Amino acid sequence: MYTQIWNKYLPVIRILIKRTATADQALNLNPSDFKNAGAVRKSGYKFEVEFVNGKVNNLINLPDMGKDFATSFLLDKTIQELLTQHDFVISMNGKFQLSLHRIPSAEVPVEEVAEESSAS
Repeated sequence: MYTQIWNKYLPVIRILIKRTATADQALNLNPSDFKNAGAVRKSGYKFEVEFVNGKVNNLINLPDMGKDFATSFLLDKTIQELLTQHDFVISMNGKFQLSLHRIPSAEVPVEEVAEESSAS
């Protein structure tokens, strides 16, 4: 139901997802796009999608809008590549603002490993 809407925003989201390397990003969406699509939820138009290791971590708990977002997102080749390199949390609030957050990796930087080895 919302797939066409998400496909419309994908080019901008691609740019923003790359920019998460320096800071969290946000995108104000057009509310009429979603309201014209039909089904209004009592809880509003909110969701949060976790992408871990290139896959959706919480697909079962997502509303239809979030599932359609995740599907559109995963079908995009450029975004797929980024999702295999980093983990992300992407959410939409009731004010139609999409927030993109890159989850910092738990890897130890190579420089720190080298310093620890030379200190021994």
